[in-house]
Amino acid sequence: MSNNIVYLTKEKLIEMESQLKEMKTHGRQEAARKIAEARSHGDLSENSEYDAAKEEMQMLELRIAQLEQTLTRTRVLDPAEVRTDKVYIFSRVQLLDMLSNKKIEYQLVSTEEADIVKGKISTDSPIGKSLLGKVVGDVVSVKVPAGMKQYKILQIGR
Repeated sequence: MSNNIVYLTKEKLIEMESQLKEMKTHGRQEAARKIAEARSHGDLSENSEYDAAKEEMQMLELRIAQLEQTLTRTRVLDPAEVRTDKVYIFSRVQLLDMLSNKKIEYQLVSTEEADIVKGKISTDSPIGKSLLGKVVGDVVSVKVPAGMKQYKILQIGR
């Protein structure tokens, strides 16, 4: 697992902590109930329901461990404190797609907060990586699954 710092908003941290608490309490209880129910059906050597319940428990424990690991590396940042002199994590960036001449806006966030539907892209994505550290007026070329794209940075905000 990575030791890199994970930058989150306070809201996302609260959401992840709540998710972890839910998995550790109700998730574990439900998984244990399913194992006990499957075990009550008899011969475990040919009990696919039991195997599935055990696998579900293992996956739950893996998700819990991953979430705990992420939370130990978390640093909370207030997006309102992000500077606007260049592109940083939590910057809102208005871009001009040089090929289609359309304006688009993204907010750069950590992988854990990325949500393309909300216009939040990861700093680890090809576009996010290419924008970090750039200033208004810069043109960036990005290789995306659809081919090469070029974006001009029109505005950087919070």
